Amino acid sequence: MSLLTSAQVARFAAHGYLRFDAIVPPEMNARAIEVLEAGIPAVPYGTPLSAAFPEGSFARELVELPAVAGALHSLLGPEPTVDHHAVHVREPREGHAQHLHGDAIIDVRPDAFDVQLMYYPHQVTAEMGGTLIVPGSHLRRINESDPGRYQNLRGQTRLTCPAGTVMLLHHGIWHGGRRNDGDTRRYMFKIRFNPTVPQVRLWDTADLADPAVVAELSTAFPWYEQATGRLEIYNRVLLWRALTGDETFDIDYWVTRVSNRPAVGSTA
Repeated sequence: MSLLTSAQVARFAAHGYLRFDAIVPPEMNARAIEVLEAGIPAVPYGTPLSAAFPEGSFARELVELPAVAGALHSLLGPEPTVDHHAVHVREPREGHAQHLHGDAIIDVRPDAFDVQLMYYPHQVTAEMGGTLIVPGSHLRRINESDPGRYQNLRGQTRLTCPAGTVMLLHHGIWHGGRRNDGDTRRYMFKIRFNPTVPQVRLWDTADLADPAVVAELSTAFPWYEQATGRLEIYNRVLLWRALTGDETFDIDYWVTRVSNRPAVGSTA
């Protein structure tokens, strides 16, 4: 199992996702379509990951790949539970796309988050559409399809990737399946995971003091305006404090200013 670094977790906290290109072996990708078309049996909500998929099954092999297992452990802990899973298929030249959305009702948890794994068994070209993601949108609280009226946002990404690519997404990220203008079906397998332990320092923290951590957490995205961009940095700092257990961490004193309340607890 290969744990994430602090810089990688900081990137997740800032971008709202991590991308791992071609980490699933070709031999697994070669049999994935048949497996996905046959269907993967449902898993009851809250089933521990270790018990969710039978030994030897494709889904179990996927989540036990060292890079995948290490990343899931780094973000969720040693035994997350399965929320649900689904196989998403986009037919060739179907002529419509999924609206921009988040995958849950308004989620106000400041110190916990779910992770969604998305696996792409074949190459996804620009013609095939791919998954649209708005980087840095995961901490902007919305209710499911609230951003659906937006057609395009500056800095959005549309996934094109090699076969065997896996993405891990914060549950709040704004995303949508794009129209498939290609001649072949597009497949994606998704699993949503829930944490069962405090999500605090679960990764390899050897580089916690690396300047790359603050650099990642300070990332700005083109769709931010100056004032709203500061709000995203503020929320990011709160998330990083929760992830590290360090209540003194800050960037440009944004959270320090807001939390300065000298009168609280005063006996005068």
